[in-house]
Amino acid sequence: MDDAEALPERTRRRPAPKPHAAGVKAVAAAAGVSLGTVSNVLNRPEVVSPLTRAKVEAAMASLGFVRNESARQLRAGSSRILAYLMLDAGNPFFTDVAKGVEEAAQAAGLSVFLCTSSEDADREAAYLDLLEQQRVQGILITPIDQHSSRLRKLPSRGTPVVVVDRTLDEATHCSVAVNDVLGGELAISHLLELGHQRIAYVGGPNTLGQVVDRRDGARRALRTAGRPIAELIELTTGALTVAEGRGAGQRLAGLPADRRPTAAFCANDLLALGLLQQCVSLGLRVPEDLAIVGYDDIEFAEAAAVPLTSVRQPRQLLGRTAAELLLDESSNPDHEHQRVTFTPELVVRTSTRGTL
Repeated sequence: MDDAEALPERTRRRPAPKPHAAGVKAVAAAAGVSLGTVSNVLNRPEVVSPLTRAKVEAAMASLGFVRNESARQLRAGSSRILAYLMLDAGNPFFTDVAKGVEEAAQAAGLSVFLCTSSEDADREAAYLDLLEQQRVQGILITPIDQHSSRLRKLPSRGTPVVVVDRTLDEATHCSVAVNDVLGGELAISHLLELGHQRIAYVGGPNTLGQVVDRRDGARRALRTAGRPIAELIELTTGALTVAEGRGAGQRLAGLPADRRPTAAFCANDLLALGLLQQCVSLGLRVPEDLAIVGYDDIEFAEAAAVPLTSVRQPRQLLGRTAAELLLDESSNPDHEHQRVTFTPELVVRTSTRGTL
């Protein structure tokens, strides 16, 4: 079949003329009330009698009235929208965090706009500019650089910011994170307790604070055990993805047997799953030839062909706590910035302990 034969048939027709949206004047006339009463039904329904409110709502329904949120936003100077700018929408960790953000926003009667920087600083900057221009009520962000001057300037111009999955020493923003140094320490201590001598750390890029903190925790565990940190074999990746994990697996499997690590700690679960997949495809047994620890404990970790030992983060709780802090900052004149740090938990599965 040639390309012409493969093209689908298309039929075209003009859409019906776009109807004119009913406004508040039409609603007031249909309900037989004043414009002020319609405004109260929209903005302060508790001050309107149930009978009058029912008349106005019936008129809205019959006319197909849709509230003009843009006009309300223009009058108020801000929207009823929170934004979460995440690092990678393809990583289930961040979508789980977003669920927690949505829970808190929904309870407050707000909507959530989700966007991703894809670990691109220019894209992150463009989104921050756009969100500020849209007058969102506040921004939650997992930043590429938590010390960015752009992040510091946003609150002074009226847009509150809460940093998610990173900690801040300065008191310029609220922040919500997990102790990633401790998480790295838990992972390596577990592998040392199992008797592993050659351990790899798989992660990158090193511009991401999470990657650096988890590596620092790994090094701390080695020092605590009286081992030189130079023993940690670092396999740097370009991103925290399954594909990069596969690439690391290819490199690891290519090392001579007497130099090949017997265990690997990965900076997140996606890397660990890619590493596991590649090593198994090359004939290495997990955990007999290579024990693997991931980080985040996403849903796929337990469901992997070899269930993955992972450092668990309270993902939805992170998002919900961050959103609650942002809501408080946007509405409470006595708000004080907080740095909330959760404790990670090691969840041991088959990828390190086998089928004991």
